[in-house]
Amino acid sequence: QLQLMESGGVLVQPGGSLRLSCEVSGTIRLGTLAWYRQAPGKDRESVASLTDGGRPIYADSVNGRFIISRDNAKNTGYLQMNSLKPEDTAVYYCYFKRRVSIEGYIEGWGQGTQVTVSS
Repeated sequence: QLQLMESGGVLVQPGGSLRLSCEVSGTIRLGTLAWYRQAPGKDRESVASLTDGGRPIYADSVNGRFIISRDNAKNTGYLQMNSLKPEDTAVYYCYFKRRVSIEGYIEGWGQGTQVTVSS
């Protein structure tokens, strides 16, 4: 079963930077990596996604501040977060999906990592 493990969530001051990591238990080649977040009392929302060899897609709220990347050799995805704002406070989740056959996909979610932006 696919397992994802996020790390890097901490308390950071407004304007600061942070990098989240997502280690996947299997190969991430040809799959899509994505980051989502969920703030208290709100629905989970997409933050960024990146296919293998494709262009990143960002939510309007983070475009220009966050950068999603991946290292296929390490089966790891990253989310570099800059110019953090208090409204970025949330639990951040990593998601991965890859086609394994004509009819099927393998996918999984991480357990989440807390990011708190506060002075």
